[in-house]
Amino acid sequence: MSQPAISKHLKVLEAAGLVTRSRRATARLSHLEAKPLQTAAAWIEDYQRFWADSFDALEDHLTTVKDTTVTNKEQE
Repeated sequence: MSQPAISKHLKVLEAAGLVTRSRRATARLSHLEAKPLQTAAAWIEDYQRFWADSFDALEDHLTTVKDTTVTNKEQE
């Protein structure tokens, strides 16, 4: 990745509050701000649980429908 691309990515992360930058002599240091990421991770976790539960319920429903269909065909 080129230096301009890295700088552009760091500026976006800084604008989002995910990175703070400082200068030490001629070096520009970047520091990860974990708190906003923790908030995002908690939000994602809630939706992950929601979708996991939804897919589990869908799987149960489809299994029931399949079993019912197979049973009905066997009785014919």
